[in-house]
Amino acid sequence: METTNLNNRELYRLPWTLPDNAISWLEPTAMCNLACDGCYRENEKNSHKTFEEVKRELDIFQKYRNTDCISIAGGDPLLYPYIIDLVKEIKTRGLKPIVNTNGKALTKELLLELKKAGVYGFTFHVDSKQGRPGEWRGKNELELNELRLHYAQMLADAGNIACSFNSTVYEDTLQFVPGMVEWAAKHIDIVQTMVFIAFRHVVPQMPFDWYAGGQKIDWQNIMYHSDTQRKVDILSTDVLAKIREKFPDFTPCAYLNGTEKADSYKWLLTERVGTRNKIYGYVGPRFMEIIMAGHHLFKGTYLSYASPKLTRKGRSTVLLLSAFDKGVRKAAKEMLKNPFRLFKKAHMQSIMFIQPVDFMPGGEQSMCDGCPDITVWNGELVWSCRLEEQKRFGAFLRSVPK
Repeated sequence: METTNLNNRELYRLPWTLPDNAISWLEPTAMCNLACDGCYRENEKNSHKTFEEVKRELDIFQKYRNTDCISIAGGDPLLYPYIIDLVKEIKTRGLKPIVNTNGKALTKELLLELKKAGVYGFTFHVDSKQGRPGEWRGKNELELNELRLHYAQMLADAGNIACSFNSTVYEDTLQFVPGMVEWAAKHIDIVQTMVFIAFRHVVPQMPFDWYAGGQKIDWQNIMYHSDTQRKVDILSTDVLAKIREKFPDFTPCAYLNGTEKADSYKWLLTERVGTRNKIYGYVGPRFMEIIMAGHHLFKGTYLSYASPKLTRKGRSTVLLLSAFDKGVRKAAKEMLKNPFRLFKKAHMQSIMFIQPVDFMPGGEQSMCDGCPDITVWNGELVWSCRLEEQKRFGAFLRSVPK
C-alpha cells in the first residue's frame, strides 16, 4: 500500500540512543482495568511493586540513561496505590512525570492531586478494541473522539498539563486515522500529541519457529499471539499514505530507523502549526534539529513532551525560525497571507506513527533503534514491548525460519 515516496536522508534522524534518550518507561504495576486487543502486557492482579522497588528502577535509569521524562505505564498506573508519591518522586528528581493510562480511573479529584504532586502530562490510550464498558462499547474510532475530548478538556481545565493520545491501528481501523488527525487539528489548542501504533502479534501464518536460548517455544505460549490469521505488518508509511489521501500536504520531518533496516520508519514524526480553524503548515527537519540540539545544549536532555504553555507559542516560533527551515518558512507565508493572524495564537501539534517489531525474511527482528520505551528488568535496561518474553522465558525470543 505504501506510496509515500519518503527519503530517510531528507528527514531528521532523531538523535535518541540507549544511554541518551528523551523518554524512559517505568512500570509500577501490571494490573489493568481493561483488556485491550493486542496488548503486550499480561494483566496481573497482585503485581504492584513496592515503592522502594520503583525507586530502585528510577536509580537504574538515572545511572545508565540520560532522560527528559519518565513515562509511568503498566498495566494502568492509576491503579497503583502510590501513584501520587511516585509522581512527586519523579518530579523531585528533576524529570517530567508522564502518566500513560486508559483514563478509566481518572477523576477530577485525582487529577488535581496528581497536578499538585507535579505531573507534567498524560498519554491516554483510547481505541475501539479496548472492550470499554457502558456507552463506549461498540463505538468506532471517530465516535470515541467524544471520549478523547472529555479527557483533553479535563486537562485543559486543570491548567498547563500536556495532553497526548495513543491508538493502536488495525487493518479495519486504518480507515479512521485521517478523521482522527482532522479531529486533533480542530482541538490543536488542548491536544498536544496524537500517536498511532501499528498492531503487531504472533500469528499462524508466520514462517518461523521460536526459541528462547536453545529451547524451542510453542508460538501459542507467547503472550502476544492470535490464533487466527491477522494483518500484522502495517507500516508507518501505510498510515501516512492513508492520511495523505485526505491531507496531501501532511509532511513528516523526523524519524527513528530500525535496528535491521536503516531506511525504515519505526517512529515517524510530523509537527504542524496552526489554529483550530487553519493548519498553516508542517515544519521540516532543520526545525526539529534546532529544537533537539538546543534543548540538549541548554537543558542537558533531548526534548520529549512539551507543555501547553510552550506549544501555544507557535506564532513566535514560526516567525523566529523561518530563516532556518523550509517547512517553517512555508507555514509563515501562509500565516502572513492574512495580517490579522498575527494577533491570534497559533499552536504546535505532534503526530507520531510507531511501527513495532518487524520480522525480516531471515528471522532477524528489527526493533526501534534508540528505543524511547526502554524499561528496567532485573536491574537491566530492556525493551518494554517484549518484557513478557523475559518474564516467561528468561530471554528475548529468536525467530528462526522453518
